[in-house]
Amino acid sequence: MAQKFSKLLDDCFLHDSDRLKHGEALKILEERLSPIAGTEGIELANLHRRIAAQTIAAPRDIPAHDNSAVDGFAYKATDFEMTGGIFPLSGRVAAGDVRPFKLDPASAVRIFTGAPMPEGSDTVAMQEDCNLGDVGGRQVVEIPVGLKTGANRRLAGEDLHVGNSIVNPGDILRSQDVGALASAGITGIEVYKPLRVALISSGNELLRPGEKFEAGKVYDANHFMISSLLKNTGAKVVDLGICPDKRNLVEALLTENASNHDVMISTGGASKGEEDYLIETLEKIGKCHLWQLAIKPGRPMGFGQIGDAVAFVLPGNPVAAFVCFLLYVRPALLNLAGASWQEPVRYPLPAGFEMPNRKTGRREFLRGKIGKDTDGNTIVKKYGNDGSGLISGLRESDGLIEINEDEIKVELGDAVNFIPYREFGID
Repeated sequence: MAQKFSKLLDDCFLHDSDRLKHGEALKILEERLSPIAGTEGIELANLHRRIAAQTIAAPRDIPAHDNSAVDGFAYKATDFEMTGGIFPLSGRVAAGDVRPFKLDPASAVRIFTGAPMPEGSDTVAMQEDCNLGDVGGRQVVEIPVGLKTGANRRLAGEDLHVGNSIVNPGDILRSQDVGALASAGITGIEVYKPLRVALISSGNELLRPGEKFEAGKVYDANHFMISSLLKNTGAKVVDLGICPDKRNLVEALLTENASNHDVMISTGGASKGEEDYLIETLEKIGKCHLWQLAIKPGRPMGFGQIGDAVAFVLPGNPVAAFVCFLLYVRPALLNLAGASWQEPVRYPLPAGFEMPNRKTGRREFLRGKIGKDTDGNTIVKKYGNDGSGLISGLRESDGLIEINEDEIKVELGDAVNFIPYREFGID
């Protein structure tokens, strides 16, 4: 008997329709998945692309004091009229100076970028706009007319006030986030541990690159494509190799590896044909919560569990496997790994193609390439061949064109949703 899955809510996965719509599938995944990864402390230098497991607030104002944004001369703006713009110099302040400095009345101070503003000053004139001179044996600076009060001054707390959140649980840490943590003096934080993901290729016809080619065989592109996509999620990938289309071997492989992996992902064998055993085995030794989607490409995708391991069964056709991974597996993995749910941004663009008689009831994800029309306007063009086995369509495209279930046609110039691959973490 299948174990109860302790890390996922396993009710309400089942559905009445034969094929789930795209939005329904996403809703199921988003509502029912939650982080399953443990946590660990990581030092600042290794935080890039890790997922925060705690809230970090600014321990002090950043910057901690008003400071100069340029090299120049600090003064009090209301003194300008009194001095006529000619200020005697009463000191010098450099970045890193910690001694308090009080501005003499109606005077200016030589100041450098990042230096604390002297008490009594509120404005800085850039050095290249000023002229130095001598009046009565004392050095003076001529400051130009027209500077607004507060010009070239950075205020204390302008970046972050004490208590402001720098990162929150579920944030995928970017370079700029790491920089913000460093600016607050944070040396490291608690993050989620990487998921342990097992990757399986299914099919008698598969060869690994390097093996001698044989008639009737194909090289296993899916493993290397999905493996590289997995690395963008931060997962630790374990290659379980190619599993032949034999019921007992499929069952043995899944049973033996479910207990020591967080997630198991297979490509191929996602249908219920005579030589497809993955969905059948998932139903036998675990639970299958989702199968058959009303999308193109990628209809026969499965999702379920074996004990405490989450299982995804992707189609064998490379384009379908790629698209299903981006749309469903990637956000699910990031969520399981502790991240907030990731929904890609859609960009409406004029269609540079036509679909006069479209089959409704399913959502399509076409390979799209950004281009220009004859007037130089930005449009998105559809890759000519929609075959789900053609990797060339993925290579030549810039992203996915999303056509909703109820669209009966697409005409030239119609606004269509375009999702660049960068929305899925692909450069």
